[in-house]
Amino acid sequence: MSSYKSKTVATWLALASGSLGLHRIYLYGAGDKLAWLFPLPTLLGLYGVHRMDTLGQDDRLAWVLIPWLGITLVIAMISGIVYGLTPDERWDTQRNPGLEPRASGWPVVIGVVLCLLFGGTTLMATIAFSAQRYFEDQASNSAGEH
Repeated sequence: MSSYKSKTVATWLALASGSLGLHRIYLYGAGDKLAWLFPLPTLLGLYGVHRMDTLGQDDRLAWVLIPWLGITLVIAMISGIVYGLTPDERWDTQRNPGLEPRASGWPVVIGVVLCLLFGGTTLMATIAFSAQRYFEDQASNSAGEH
């Protein structure tokens, strides 16, 4: 008999540690291949943040690495939103067949709201950072040609 998979726990895991794939490990087990795709881009992005902190804003490698952190965070937040907004009956049919259904309450709603807040903020910051770096690079290349 399988253990109960809580929609609330899945939502909050996506929020708190989704960029490491722990929400997928909770739902699908350690053998889930997609869960293991999360840590590497997250760590690369964190390394990019570290490089920018120590080497400054002109470090081009950091420009490439930092968006990977944003991408994994946004994917995790979208997962948390999808988990939290899945109707309880459908969640239990998919994840808890044969087990007693349980209703989710306000904790899952709060988790979804926080995922939306952090996910939207991270998405906009990642786009803004990438666009700014791209256009600054284009401007410096154009200035160098004249």
